[in-house]
Amino acid sequence: MDQSLNVFVTVAEKKNFSRAAEELHMTQPAVSQYIRSLEETMDVRLLERTNKYVRLTKAGEIVYHHAKEIVGLYGRMHHLVNDLSHEASGQLSIGASYTFGEYVLPHILARLLEIYPLIKPDVRIGNTAEIADLIMSRQLDVGIVEGRFKENRQLTAQAFAEDQMILIASAKHPLTLKEGAINWQRLAEQTWIIREEGSGTREAVEAVFDRYSISPVRSMQFSSTQPIKEAVEAGLGISLLSKWAVQKEIRYGDLVQLPVEGLPFIRQFSIVTSSQYQTKALKVFLELLLNNRELTLFRKSNGI
Repeated sequence: MDQSLNVFVTVAEKKNFSRAAEELHMTQPAVSQYIRSLEETMDVRLLERTNKYVRLTKAGEIVYHHAKEIVGLYGRMHHLVNDLSHEASGQLSIGASYTFGEYVLPHILARLLEIYPLIKPDVRIGNTAEIADLIMSRQLDVGIVEGRFKENRQLTAQAFAEDQMILIASAKHPLTLKEGAINWQRLAEQTWIIREEGSGTREAVEAVFDRYSISPVRSMQFSSTQPIKEAVEAGLGISLLSKWAVQKEIRYGDLVQLPVEGLPFIRQFSIVTSSQYQTKALKVFLELLLNNRELTLFRKSNGI
């Protein structure tokens, strides 16, 4: 692989020649020479440089996007060839949407590393749309996402586990005092705390709104699950979240599951991949997920 591409990607991400040189174990003049060589080859300036910053030009953004993919493909090729004669080891880039990534994946990884200590997981947490984009650009080996996922020629998805979405409120919320199931019209009058567009959790909330023909009078939006739980606990409103995500708060009485007809809402966790070629590290990780033994043990131990 052309070393100048790797140097360029590092400079673009570090936004500084000195930090890039340190990362690459090179001298700063050597880094500068690689960048000049690449710019001469491309016949265009790729970086804007001043004493205060280094940033990509428009051409640089295009080159960075493709260089990142090339560097990733080269590393994956190296791992695949190395796998032919070695045990499962090396880098494993995993993407996960927030619910699975924050509340379930750590337990799966603990089991993976117990069995295969030479694997080096690198985890990226994002919403479903972000993870799909990173897999398509070859920056991730595998993604675990929630909700519906539209397959295409580049990506394939396989459902492997169910997720229960429940309605939660603060232990002091007036709805927790109501006996029996709460009707949907009453829920439409509440403030709903929801995730951002592109999130699998947001998709589930909108599916529930559509199913029961409600349009809440007020809503607040957050970009991850933890602040939503904090907002609900503070009494700002109610929210539909995965049971995986709120098990501890319910157990300790900080949050309460509201009794609502038609809930829990069931959705799927899916494994998303982009290539027929898989490293041994990826294969054993997928086997662990599809086996579901660890998920079953985790579910039982947490009352899910």
